[in-house]
Amino acid sequence: MPTPLLAPRYGAVKLIEDESAFASAVDEIIAGEGPIAIDAERASGFRYSQRAYLIQIFRRGGGLHLIDPIPLANSPQIARLHNALINEEWVIHASTQDLPCLREFGISPQRLFDTELAARLAGCERVGLGPLTESLLELSLAKEHSAVDWSHRPLHDDWLTYAALDVDVLLDLRDAVETLLTQQGKLEWAHADFAAILKTPAPQPRKDPWRRTSGMHTVRDRRALAIVKELWEKRDEIAREIDLAPGRLLNDSLIVTLALKQPRTLPELLAISSFARGRNDLQRSYFEEWVKAVLRVDSLQQSELPELRVKSDGMPPTKVWRDKFPEAYARFTHARAGSQRLLLNFLCR
Repeated sequence: MPTPLLAPRYGAVKLIEDESAFASAVDEIIAGEGPIAIDAERASGFRYSQRAYLIQIFRRGGGLHLIDPIPLANSPQIARLHNALINEEWVIHASTQDLPCLREFGISPQRLFDTELAARLAGCERVGLGPLTESLLELSLAKEHSAVDWSHRPLHDDWLTYAALDVDVLLDLRDAVETLLTQQGKLEWAHADFAAILKTPAPQPRKDPWRRTSGMHTVRDRRALAIVKELWEKRDEIAREIDLAPGRLLNDSLIVTLALKQPRTLPELLAISSFARGRNDLQRSYFEEWVKAVLRVDSLQQSELPELRVKSDGMPPTKVWRDKFPEAYARFTHARAGSQRLLLNFLCR
């Protein structure tokens, strides 16, 4: 039975929010030895941006530190930390999720050990941080705060404890997974995959991202489709400006409803039952914007309307798996990489 880990094993949790405390933390981290465990908390589902709202760092001999990147965004200590640790191995669980926001903060590794990817290569059945910690370290982590709004200030003490535990176990987890990979003769493969992650360029903007609106398959008219596009783009513009998750401003279901009902006036909009139920102050501020977006489509010529796309009943192309079917995509990429290596080894014999 796994032992519950209720508090960090390497000191009390304290949030670093000012320059002096940050400088001291950087001193301690630099004085430590070996790999650096690092994690970041974003406010996905709450904010438009994917910036980090908390960064957790642990190093043996260097302590465990929780850094608030919001007040420290322009600190000179960021460059000092980056330059001192750039050649050390950074241990991150599911690194592709955290690397963009860590780079935005100003720190980025040149050597990586991704415990989630390593566990997949080692054949572990469950590769989430919690299940993996239970199976390999016989410790259980509380996960009740995994979906909180990390942009909220002040951060609650129990949230900070939860966040600290994620890096508290990460170096031990790294060592356990490395042992499995070594036993299986896969460690070299893993390091090649880690290096590939660091070299992968940022994804290009999607073409016609509005076409990913949930429920859009019910829209079968080009003018209604144009309304979906107008509403999605206006929502995205406003959400970016106020840094709010788009779905909290106007969810996809309401976009599709407006496209189908096409309200021409504010009273007609407010008569739609789903709007009547959700009339909070924020939504009320933008009601007129949604009506204007619907009316803008009236001025479009038929040739300016977006084309309807016939959806295939077959398997979706693998290029969309990363976003729509992430677990299947991970299995696919690792299977593909493994088959390529096997083929290369066979040809080189």
